[in-house]
Amino acid sequence: MKYSTSQKKSYLILITFVSAMGGLLFGYDWVVIGGAKPFYEVFFNIVDSPYLQGTVMGSAILGCLIGVMISGSLSDKYGRKPLMVVASLVFIVAAVGTGLSDHLSWFIVYRILGGIGIGIASNVSPMYIAEVSPANVRGQFVSVNQLTIVLGILLAQIVNWLIADPVLPEEALLTSWNGQMGWRWMFWAGGIPAIVFFIMLFILPESPRWLSMRKEFSKSEEILKRIGGQTYAESEIAILKTASSGIEEKGNYKLLFRGKMPKILLIGIVIAVFQQWCGINVIFNYAQEIFSAAGYGVSDILFNIVITGITNVIFTIVGMYTVDKLGRRSLLLFGAIGLTLIYTLLGACYYLHLSGIAVLVLVMLAIACYAMSLAPITWVVISEIFPTRIRGMAMAVSTFSLWTACFILTYTFPLLNTSLGAYGTFWLYGIICLLGYLFIKANLPETKGKSLEEIEKEFTK
Repeated sequence: MKYSTSQKKSYLILITFVSAMGGLLFGYDWVVIGGAKPFYEVFFNIVDSPYLQGTVMGSAILGCLIGVMISGSLSDKYGRKPLMVVASLVFIVAAVGTGLSDHLSWFIVYRILGGIGIGIASNVSPMYIAEVSPANVRGQFVSVNQLTIVLGILLAQIVNWLIADPVLPEEALLTSWNGQMGWRWMFWAGGIPAIVFFIMLFILPESPRWLSMRKEFSKSEEILKRIGGQTYAESEIAILKTASSGIEEKGNYKLLFRGKMPKILLIGIVIAVFQQWCGINVIFNYAQEIFSAAGYGVSDILFNIVITGITNVIFTIVGMYTVDKLGRRSLLLFGAIGLTLIYTLLGACYYLHLSGIAVLVLVMLAIACYAMSLAPITWVVISEIFPTRIRGMAMAVSTFSLWTACFILTYTFPLLNTSLGAYGTFWLYGIICLLGYLFIKANLPETKGKSLEEIEKEFTK
C-alpha cells in the first residue's frame, strides 16, 4: 500500500530525526578536528612532525573502518537500535576523552574511538531509516541522514569559529587559553548532542523489517501502525511475511557471494567508492586558494562557513525533495555528468591561469551538484538495494569501501597535485566522474517508489 502524504507523519519524522542524529555526530566529529588542529599541534609539540600530524588526522579514518566492520554483522544479529545506542555511548566517551587528553597517545586513542562511532553511525543510521520509511517517501527520509551530516559539519565549523581566536600569533598559541583549553572545548561540545542522542534513543523502536526477519510479526505490526495506520501496517506485514517465508538460514558473510549477490554488492561498492573519488575533496582542498583568487577574504573562517556550509545544506535539502520525484538513478547520473563538465571547465581555468568570479561560480556549482546528488543519494541507494536478512553486512562492506576510498583519496591527493598539477588533478577526477556515469547508467535500475521487498525481488530474480 502506498503511504499517503495526507497521513499523519509526526511519528515517522520523529524516529527519522532521532536516528539521523547519528549523522549529525558523524559530521561534527569528522570536522571538529580541523578547527582544533592549530592548537592541539602546538600543545602536543607536533608542529614540525608531519608523520605525527598525519597519524592524528588519519586515526579517525582507521576508527571508521573498524566501526563499519563490527556494525555490519552485529546489527544483523542484535538489531539496528542496539548498535545506535553503542554509537551514542562511543561518541560521548570519545568527546570527553579527547578533550581531557594530556598525552598524544591517548588523544589518538580517543580519535580512533570517535572514528568507530562515525563508522557505526554511517552504516546503521541510514539503514534504519530505509527500513522504517514507506516506499514512496523513503528517498526523502533517508536523505535526512545526509542533511544532519552537513548540519553537523556546519555546527562544528560554527563551534570552532566561536571558540578559536585565529589572529593569535603562533608563538602565543601554547600559552593562550585556546592553546591550553579552547581546543578541548571544541571536542567537549560534541558530547552535548551525543548525550541527547543517547537519551532520545529510548523512544526509538526496533526496525520492523529486522523484527520480521526474526519472525516477530506482532511487534513489527505495532510499529508499522504508528508509522502509517492499521491498513498500511496490514499491507506491509503481508509483504514482509511473504518475503521472510522460507528464510531459515541466518545471515553470514557467505551469503554475500551466492547467486546474484556479488553483482549487487559490486554495485553498492562502486557507488560508495565513487562518492569519495568523484573529487569533491579537491574542491574543498582548493577552496581557500580559489576564494582568495576570486577576491574574497577566505582567511575569514566565517565567510568559509557561509559559502560552503550553507551551500551544502541548501542543496542537500534540494536533493531530499527531488529524490522521490526524479529518482535515485537520475540524480546520480546528473551528479556524475555535472561534475564531469564542471571539472573540465575548472581544469581549463587553471591551465589557462584564469581566476576570479568565473572560478568561484564553478566551485559553488560543484558543491551544489554534489550536495544534491552523490552526497545524499549514495546513502539512499546502498541502504535499499540489499536483501533485508544481510542488509547490515552488505552495507558494512559498501561503507567500508567508502571509508577506504576516503583514506586513499586523502593520502594520494598531495601526490596527484604535485605530479599532475591543479588542472591535471581536476581533469583526472573529471574522467573518474565520466566512468562513474557510464557504470551507473549500465548497472543501476531505478528504485524510487518501490518497496524494499520489490527491490530485492528485482535485483535477485
